Amino acid sequence: MAFADRFLALGRDVHSGEVLARGGDPEAHSILQRTGFVPVVRLHETYHRLPIGLDIAEEERLATRAVARLRAVSYHVDADDAFDTMTREAHYQPLGSLVAGLAERIREATTSDEVADALTELTAFHDGVLIALGEVLTATAAFYEDLGQAPDLHTANGCSTSPSTGSASSDPT
Repeated sequence: MAFADRFLALGRDVHSGEVLARGGDPEAHSILQRTGFVPVVRLHETYHRLPIGLDIAEEERLATRAVARLRAVSYHVDADDAFDTMTREAHYQPLGSLVAGLAERIREATTSDEVADALTELTAFHDGVLIALGEVLTATAAFYEDLGQAPDLHTANGCSTSPSTGSASSDPT
């Protein structure tokens, strides 16, 4: 990893007013996304921005949290004064990295017991990765199934509240 990839700029764009983060490597991008930033991929650059529609207090909270998280893992962040902080958040390895670590343990194993220990992390009955993944897929399927429920008639009919009367109008035109 290039040393330059450990530098980021995080601030409010003078032209658009958006809170933008530029620079960093894939780990920094992951931290930004987990803090609420949205990746923007252009032909010749990739950067992150906060979602549109947040109030200024929420933008400051999220941007300050991103600075704290990035600096906790030794990124050099040039931040606007409104987002600068001396706070450092605890950094926990993302689940994907932990699972990838199991592959590394298997590659480095010299005995079948070491491989079995790593695979047990995946297959443990109560709290293994496969059980948890099954729970995620089941919850996602339940959510998807609920999407097929009867529509909200007010929304489906295009109803709106008339500003003059305060009553609902179902005029589809």
